[in-house]
Amino acid sequence: MKNQSAELGKWGEDLAVKLLVSKGYAIRETNWKLPPLEIDVVAMKGTRIVFVEVKTRSNGEYDPVTAINRKKQANMIKAANTYLLSNELPNDVQFDVVLIVGTPDTGFSIDHIEDAFYPPLKKY
Repeated sequence: MKNQSAELGKWGEDLAVKLLVSKGYAIRETNWKLPPLEIDVVAMKGTRIVFVEVKTRSNGEYDPVTAINRKKQANMIKAANTYLLSNELPNDVQFDVVLIVGTPDTGFSIDHIEDAFYPPLKKY
């Protein structure tokens, strides 16, 4: 089951990258990791660096939006901060979410939420 889930996730991330590129995003990295931190997609849109979380679910019984809770947001913010510091990037930051429901076999819907959330004003 884990293998199917990993395959679905990889498929969803590939779809998300194609969508982002079609919207003018330049992809810097995919699957950036510095355990335990992880960012699905790091991209540039103009002068902004964009950190993208991709959520893929095989069916609509589970709303992928619910997976982007405060804890997930805090982890993304920590990962983004680490990424920015390690790459010495002064750019403005944006957090996007790409939601995919479906499979390659059954068809799918894809939704890109730009500026999905803003980091709270505190130090991470």
